[in-house]
Amino acid sequence: MSTPEQKSTSSEAVTGGLSSKGLSAGTVGLIGAVVIGISCIAPAYTLTAALGPTVSAVGVQVPAIILVGFIPMLLVAFGYRELNNRMPDSGTSFTWATRAFGPWVGWMAGWGLIAATILVLSNLAGIAVDFLFLLIAQLSGNDSIADLASNPFINVAVCLLFMLGATMISYRDMQTTQKLQYVLVSFQVVILVVFAVAAIVATMNGNGFDPTPIDWSWFNPFAVSSFSAFAAGLSLSIFIFWGWDVTLTMNEETKDPDKTPGRAATLTVVAIVTLYLLLAVSLIMFAGVGTGEYGLGNPDIQDNVFFHLSGPILGPLAALVSLAVLTSSASSLQSTFVSPARTLLAMGHYGALPKRFATVHPRFFTPGFATIISAVVASLFYAVMRFVSENVLWDTITALGMMICFYYGITAFACVWYFRKQWFDSARNVFFTFLFPLVGGAILAVLFVTTLVDSMNPDYGSGSSIFGLGLVFVLGVTVIGIGIIIMIWQAAKHPAFFKGETLAVDAPDTLRLPRRKSA
Repeated sequence: MSTPEQKSTSSEAVTGGLSSKGLSAGTVGLIGAVVIGISCIAPAYTLTAALGPTVSAVGVQVPAIILVGFIPMLLVAFGYRELNNRMPDSGTSFTWATRAFGPWVGWMAGWGLIAATILVLSNLAGIAVDFLFLLIAQLSGNDSIADLASNPFINVAVCLLFMLGATMISYRDMQTTQKLQYVLVSFQVVILVVFAVAAIVATMNGNGFDPTPIDWSWFNPFAVSSFSAFAAGLSLSIFIFWGWDVTLTMNEETKDPDKTPGRAATLTVVAIVTLYLLLAVSLIMFAGVGTGEYGLGNPDIQDNVFFHLSGPILGPLAALVSLAVLTSSASSLQSTFVSPARTLLAMGHYGALPKRFATVHPRFFTPGFATIISAVVASLFYAVMRFVSENVLWDTITALGMMICFYYGITAFACVWYFRKQWFDSARNVFFTFLFPLVGGAILAVLFVTTLVDSMNPDYGSGSSIFGLGLVFVLGVTVIGIGIIIMIWQAAKHPAFFKGETLAVDAPDTLRLPRRKSA
């Protein structure tokens, strides 16, 4: 028999704070949340793909661009922290936007998060497959093994195995996820730091490919030559920093949920930007930004900078870098399941989706049904798109940048609006509930509109088009349109949420149901 705290309360109007959904409370500490946040960002996989193209755009100013891209993420993170302090709820963007703007905007914010994370799951699984065969080829000395990843039947089969393994771990309790991530993230970060330090030492010993002395101008955003470079930096931030908000979707399972998730989000973003700066500086020092064999400006190595530089920097230990990137994508695949599953759980709990999504596993206290649905959708999407067209697959991932700006921006504005009566209660409130989230949300809104307009050009992304419109634009609008259709269908069948009966709008009082203590 379920305890009172485990029963669904979605039939009651919730006027604030946390509504218990039966998750395992108090099982994630600050360090565990930060580790899972870093894992979801996947720094090794992310930076090896992003560093080269960024060098092509801004040269040695990459550290400055990283700092510029870091700003909107940090500003939005402050807004997330304030909302979580007031309303710790696994629905995060969905719940908070509903409380601030009403059920329709809240539903679409939740859809933006779910669509982005579920479809990125398929991308992460595909990357894990590529690096698995690449690593095997390195260790065996047989380069032809790496080509097996291009066979769609082998690729999809191995991808589904990765997805199955990640689903099984995510389906179990949060302790299992934490233990796995401690190992995978620690290995990934240690290898990246060793890689960076080795590059610096090699450069100082005169063994760099194109030794480039460090200069403080690398960190000066005003030294970036053009506005387009700044725009590239902001776009880069969406790719390289996205994922930190997973720490907040675990807020019902953290210790001290009012404070731990917000602190974890901030620490995650700061830790990641520090690691990115270390790697960017060290590799520029070693390889320079030219177009030579190992230069970071060489287009032939830009799709996987770490792989190509690992040999010259680490010699016989080069395979460790490929293993780190494989570990990064695999660990991120597993940890990314946390976010959409818990958002789906919250939407089911409050009646925004069918009640089945509110199901919590009676033994593991995890959103089992939502986790399985996330895995099935991501797997089917990848399998179908991999056979139909790789262009469609990767353009969809590119289009998701718009979805990320969409739901991050809505959440930032939700913070501003929700706390509108408290903006000037203190100097702290002026910055953290008004100015910071407003600026962060505005930047993301501009980036969303800019990307939407630019992606209409058929040359955007892979260069594919439909009826004269860029495929990235068509896919982005389609994802949003599907969300609107599902929302209308749900409103017609189960209108309680959309009438404000299960989640009240902007109610100032705080009501928290008793929290189930972990065993």
